[in-house]
Amino acid sequence: MISHALRQDVRVIGLVALAHGLSHFYQIATAVLFPLIREDLGVSYAALGATIALYYVVSGVCQTLAGFAVDRFGARRVLFGGLLLCVAGALLAGTARSYQTLIVAALVAGLGNSVFHPSDFAILNARVNPDRLGYAFSWHGIAGFLGYAAAPVFCTAMASSFGWRVALLAAAGLGAVVIAFVMAQRAALYVEPADARRRAGEGGLAADLRVLASAPVLMCFGYFLFIAVGFIAIQTFGVATLIALYGASAALASAALTAYLIGAAAGIFSGGFVAARFQRHDLVAITGMLVSAALMFVLASAWLPVTLLAPLLAATGFASGVTNPSRDLIVRATTPPGATGKVYGFVYSGLDVGSMLTPILFGWLLDRGQAAAVFHAVVIAMALTILTVLQLPGRASR
Repeated sequence: MISHALRQDVRVIGLVALAHGLSHFYQIATAVLFPLIREDLGVSYAALGATIALYYVVSGVCQTLAGFAVDRFGARRVLFGGLLLCVAGALLAGTARSYQTLIVAALVAGLGNSVFHPSDFAILNARVNPDRLGYAFSWHGIAGFLGYAAAPVFCTAMASSFGWRVALLAAAGLGAVVIAFVMAQRAALYVEPADARRRAGEGGLAADLRVLASAPVLMCFGYFLFIAVGFIAIQTFGVATLIALYGASAALASAALTAYLIGAAAGIFSGGFVAARFQRHDLVAITGMLVSAALMFVLASAWLPVTLLAPLLAATGFASGVTNPSRDLIVRATTPPGATGKVYGFVYSGLDVGSMLTPILFGWLLDRGQAAAVFHAVVIAMALTILTVLQLPGRASR
């Protein structure tokens, strides 16, 4: 018989994972429609890449602030605010008749996206049994990648029948349904604000900043930054790059991207068991990223038949995904009590910093016919993640 505690953990993990999956769905929903938006609005890939860069600038700048807000006001309240802003961003993008409206949509959606990692991990660390955290982090990551995988299928199918604007409006409607479901079970997500548990005179801004500037936290930040540089190339420009490099059809390229994301989700699922049973999380991260880099190098060579694109990308995603739960446990090991929102907000802002630095570059490379260089950049980024792990003190879980 399943215990009450296990049922509660499953409920919390499911709700947080659902919210996280929705946030990832919105991250890629507009990007997969870039070829249609480019033709309709008459803008370049570089200009569209700038909207993604702006999205991640806002998300990156605000993510650490969102972490402070989580510790101050509570994770649940901040999480619901972010969900609402994500839906609003999709609505704005779906009504866009000009490039300027896409800019505004990116601003709103980027602000919404900033809350998820500090909110999610504050809730999971507080509400889930520590013995099940490896599995909790696994399902959290799986949901994110399933959100990524669902976006190309959903948006491409809707756009092919009704146009890209209707696809984005339908995405907003889907989000509204998810928000209503999660809000109906909000009691399961309550966490007392960390700042409310502080004794008078304890901690303060200076102490919080010292935590964020510590070597383990900075190394984790660097790891996430380089992960994002590689991932944004695949997530945002993977379809366009495969079309340019291999002459693949849009449908085949989208299927290959979906295979990558599903492979990553399968890797994260497996990684939960690896993290629970294998304490050398640094070796897990290094091995997974090394395999991913090798497979991406083969993909960049452009000599593969198009029928192998989906299997190769699925294997690449799996190797990378296996590392995710171990990575999150490394971050947990660096986090002092009462600072979960701040540390996770800062560390995960590395994803946004890396994401905002690269879309314009990748768009520029595609506009100039340098598709192979996009995938070569992924290989370099993955190699740099390995170097950050090798420099990371306290790599094994406590």
